[in-house]
Amino acid sequence: MTDKICYANATELAQQIRKKQLSPVEVLSAHLQRIDSVNPKLNAIVTLVEGSLEQAKAAEKKVMQGEALGPLHGVPFTIKDCVDTAGVRTTRGSKLFQDYVPDLDATVVARLKRAGGIFLAKTNMPEFALWAESDNLVFGRTLNPWNFERTPGGSSGGEAAALAAGLSPLGIGSDVGGSVRGPANYCGVVGLKATHGRVPLTGHWPETILRAMHVGPMARTVEDVALGFSIVAGPDGIDHYAPSVPLPDLSDLESVPSGLRVGWYVGSAFRPMEPEVAETVAKVASALAEAGIDVEEVALPA
Repeated sequence: MTDKICYANATELAQQIRKKQLSPVEVLSAHLQRIDSVNPKLNAIVTLVEGSLEQAKAAEKKVMQGEALGPLHGVPFTIKDCVDTAGVRTTRGSKLFQDYVPDLDATVVARLKRAGGIFLAKTNMPEFALWAESDNLVFGRTLNPWNFERTPGGSSGGEAAALAAGLSPLGIGSDVGGSVRGPANYCGVVGLKATHGRVPLTGHWPETILRAMHVGPMARTVEDVALGFSIVAGPDGIDHYAPSVPLPDLSDLESVPSGLRVGWYVGSAFRPMEPEVAETVAKVASALAEAGIDVEEVALPA
């Protein structure tokens, strides 16, 4: 039963909790057991949140009393260790901050909590989120759950590894040059490098590169990433890079958006590409075209 719960999608867990088919306490306890069993070898989770069980009990009480529930009510979530979390150690992967405890939640964390999510843990990363491995002098190296001799990538490698191993159903990562996309690829999960400004960066470190940083949800399914994005997106009045732009309706993932155009490229303007990767990209382009999307192969001259 524990594995079944831990590999259920966040959307599915929220629905089952709402219907009283699962309790938030059951869901949280299953994930804590999974972390206790798997994480000592994997090293994806670096700080557990004290009081998460009390959060789950309070969430269960709201369900039983018939109170209004948020879209993520009772569902655990994890946060990359460079995103501020009030009262919970946030090391940023550095010995300089190994005892740092923020006073305030980052905007994305506050929004997930307001949606009813239960903050479960922080996940590993390289120092200051500036490397393609998830290794640092505070917690050490995170391993790829599919093969302990492989890397989960960086800098959101701890988050991707935790999701792939069933330690969390939903998380937050961040990306400049591939820090969400690379780990999602290496670990077989879904990561969204949201358009800059869609998700406020308030409470993310390092602040000096925020104009190039992107924060986005990570999960095991596109549906869960859409749910996470719908919760965390939108201006917060603090991050001036996050304008007031209408958000699309993400409740319908089956129909093709009108006017959508996709460009694809498999050349070598950036670096050589493995033939298998080029073949896979071409197949995806073909599938998108068959779905009714305007697809065009583009050129990117060096």
